Amino acid sequence: MSAAAPGMTLLVLMLPFLAALIAPWLTRRLGHNAAWILALAPLAIFIHFLGFAGDVADGGIVTGGFAWVPSYNVSFSWLIDGLSLTFALLISGIGALIMLYSGGYLKGHDQLGRFFSFMLLFMGAMLGVVISDSFLMLFVYWELTSITSFLLIGFDHTREASRRAAIQALVVTGGGGLALLAGLLVIWNITGVSQISLLLTYGDDVRASPFYLLALLLVLGGAFSKSAQFPLHFWLPNAMEAPTPVSAYLHSATMVKAGVYLLMRLNPVLGDTVWWETILPLFGGTTLIVGTLLAIRQTDLKLMLAYTTVSSLGLLVMLTGFGSEHAIAAAVLYLVAHSLFKGALFMVAGLIDHESGTRDVTRLGGLRKAMPLSFIAAIAAAISMAGLPPFVGFLAKEEIYYALWATNPWALAFVAVAVIGNALMFVIGFAVAIKPFFGPEVETPKSAHEGPVLLWLGPMTLGIAALAAALASPFTHRFISSPMTSAVAGRAETVTISLVPHMGPALILSLVTVALGVIFYRMLDRLRAGMAWLLSAIGWGPDRGFDQMISGLVGLSGSVTRIVQPGRLDIYMTASFLMIAAALIGPMAWYGEWPFMPVWPEGVQFHELVVIAIAFIGLLAVIYARDRLTAIVSLGIQGFAVALIFLLFGAPDLSFTQFMVETLAVVILALVMTRLKLTTADHRPTGQKLGDFTVSLACGGGFMLYLLAVTQQPFDTALSDFFSAYSKVVAHGSNVVNVILVDFRGTDTLGEIAVVMVTGLAILSLIRIKVPRFTAAAADKDPDKTVEAK
Repeated sequence: MSAAAPGMTLLVLMLPFLAALIAPWLTRRLGHNAAWILALAPLAIFIHFLGFAGDVADGGIVTGGFAWVPSYNVSFSWLIDGLSLTFALLISGIGALIMLYSGGYLKGHDQLGRFFSFMLLFMGAMLGVVISDSFLMLFVYWELTSITSFLLIGFDHTREASRRAAIQALVVTGGGGLALLAGLLVIWNITGVSQISLLLTYGDDVRASPFYLLALLLVLGGAFSKSAQFPLHFWLPNAMEAPTPVSAYLHSATMVKAGVYLLMRLNPVLGDTVWWETILPLFGGTTLIVGTLLAIRQTDLKLMLAYTTVSSLGLLVMLTGFGSEHAIAAAVLYLVAHSLFKGALFMVAGLIDHESGTRDVTRLGGLRKAMPLSFIAAIAAAISMAGLPPFVGFLAKEEIYYALWATNPWALAFVAVAVIGNALMFVIGFAVAIKPFFGPEVETPKSAHEGPVLLWLGPMTLGIAALAAALASPFTHRFISSPMTSAVAGRAETVTISLVPHMGPALILSLVTVALGVIFYRMLDRLRAGMAWLLSAIGWGPDRGFDQMISGLVGLSGSVTRIVQPGRLDIYMTASFLMIAAALIGPMAWYGEWPFMPVWPEGVQFHELVVIAIAFIGLLAVIYARDRLTAIVSLGIQGFAVALIFLLFGAPDLSFTQFMVETLAVVILALVMTRLKLTTADHRPTGQKLGDFTVSLACGGGFMLYLLAVTQQPFDTALSDFFSAYSKVVAHGSNVVNVILVDFRGTDTLGEIAVVMVTGLAILSLIRIKVPRFTAAAADKDPDKTVEAK
């Protein structure tokens, strides 16, 4: 391992967040052209990480960072190897193109500056996920991607569909993040390490642990929710409510691949077990088929692409689960290919919508002449998506079939899944690229024409990159595929696939895929109708299930709230005191460790007995008082007696404070009681009085037992010695109590004063509120105001 210059890499990690701060200001001055300047931030990140390509290609691993919470061995650190470097280059490179695309797509939008900020925050969060070496740093960035995606998906917050999709994505991915946190804590407990670079050497220890399955399931919960694996796939298509730049970035290089990244990262630690090689292929294969079938049903270009993203993520999870050298190489190649062709196709879909006014594929046609550049970019991306030469998607598809082929039933089942899934993705890719551009011209809501350079530059660049990656496959493998495959496999691997296909079963499967794709394409309308009928017959789905779950949760919350928050202060107080009594007495009863009862001390002075008698008399006066005011005054007798005890035992400051508190308490309570319309006497029934007496006795007895237990422990004089030694020397005060309050705990005291001040201001504002009184005549004139007043 080699260490990276911490200052530069830290600055690069912070750059998207810094750019997000200035984005609104820059947009107010430059409008949509601010995209050109803001795109320099991800471009600089791309160039920075590109500088590590040589070292990583030679087998190097770059680490860096600094201690964050040293006492808990928590660091802010990063790890740059083939896996994290490839993701960082995709996030920053595609991110720069997306920033430019956003400027053209949302030109004239009054919230464009806010959108730029959200996009840059999202970019920074995702970059942090793939670079993090620390568990805690990984989790923080992981949840930050959920929060920023919530802001982006709900960007058009005036639409209910956008708000619902944003909340849905946050609930699903945020909940998965909590599962991931639990999984990381379990792994931390097993290995004792909290850095990924160290964890990679503990694979045997984790797999041999009795907690392995628990850790695996928790980690899979986080990964599957983030990467939309069935049955948690429903949030991803609904996220299409976001503007198209968000969809293009979300699906190509960022959050949806975070779960795949996590599985690839932890493959050396959690992989190579029966559980890993069973769960991942099953869920991945199911997601692949479900995603492609649902894509066939759609007519919205974005939804068609969204469901194929679900299926592609399933394919990546399935390949990662197989774990063989060629399966991992296939997953790596397909991940890169998918990032390029899916980003391009989404931007083309948005470009068509932007220039023609619709994304409905059944209402589009003949746009080839009006939008030639968009057509070229779409065809290039579709060819790569279909797995045809000479694009990088062809390399991925050939490696997939070479990796999966075997003669046992298990392998053959997944070969069939891969063939059907790829054939259906073939259909969708060409449906998006061909149907809007070929055929007779169709009248669209807007007069279609080629978009500005900001809109077609991104998809054209990604299409060229997909072509170049395949044509220069040795270069691609040396700097991308082989280092990333080695990082995922946990050992040195070399990828060699080229445009010359694997001969044998892999080539046959590839030809079968193309043939099925052509057949399915010609049957697309019938397949769409068939899927519509099937989904209608099924009726229920996970998306509806999510709504039912949220509705049930809200209903349950309401029921629980009505029980535990009925609006009666006496119930709240009783419940609070019961919990206090249980917290005090419960542990002693559970462990059977009761304090020794005190004995009557010898040599008690007469005046001390008088003070105790006064306290006892005050207690009886409170209990037998006939009205509330007498009870309040009698309660003050208790406080004054305690203050006298403090005074007798050498604590005059504490005694003075107690006198002041009791005096103010009695005065304030008396004034409050005169303002409240309460009965003068206590009319509680005998049963309620007995219940309240029991609760109060439990609390008082609990505090007594607790204090006895504390005072019977050996006294640690460390703090007393410290304050006695340093009050005069450091704080220049001889009154230790005062020094503690205003110096050693000065900030705490200031906080308490602030709380009291804020509370007083709140009470004052409530007192000054004057509720208007409405007469019957006024109510007849304006009934809405009457309801509002009530």
